[in-house]
Amino acid sequence: MTDLSTAQRTVRLLARATDRAGLSTAYGHCSVRLDAASFLVCAPKPMGRVTAQDEGSVVRLDAPLPADVLGEVRLHREVYRRRPDAHAIVRCLSPHVTALAALGRTPKPRHGFGAYFWPQVPRWGDPALVRNDEAARSVADLMGDAAAIVLSVNGAVVAGADAAQALTLALFLEDSARVELAALHAGCEDGPLLSEAQCRGRATWAGRVAERQWDYWTHGDPERA
Repeated sequence: MTDLSTAQRTVRLLARATDRAGLSTAYGHCSVRLDAASFLVCAPKPMGRVTAQDEGSVVRLDAPLPADVLGEVRLHREVYRRRPDAHAIVRCLSPHVTALAALGRTPKPRHGFGAYFWPQVPRWGDPALVRNDEAARSVADLMGDAAAIVLSVNGAVVAGADAAQALTLALFLEDSARVELAALHAGCEDGPLLSEAQCRGRATWAGRVAERQWDYWTHGDPERA
């Protein structure tokens, strides 16, 4: 179980880091798991505008959404229900992911960062925002145990073992989309992909992979210890 005050600080740091990294604008949200039955979602405002005085809302997995949270937070709830390994979620709207999705595509494993999403990021095809329980359940089912899912032209949902890992995967997803768009622009859609064995070997968290991203994107944050 995560202490609530610690979780509040973590979710604020995650929100601002996500914005700092260019993965959100006025939209998007993030959360961290508190225990097996609940999670904490950031304040319902642009993530880059979340201050040290803003408190997130506790959401229970076995109850309707609180009145003061955004409708798409039901996506977090459904993923946490299905994924005991997920302890942090980022709902991001990054530019290359969105541009690639507009072509009906998601990244393929073409480079090291793409290896974390082998064999390919799933894509939810409905362009409507996910603001009802049935759609949220369907998105979470399609996501399965994948690290991320692209929501048509509405960005993506990324799940990690902690806040640093969720942020890192969101960054890796955006870079994978950048590389995929570059391959398409160069006429190399059929260019080489990493094999399953190469992806499994490359997609490591050893060597402080996530921690270094967290250090970089939270550096100078007013709540950084």
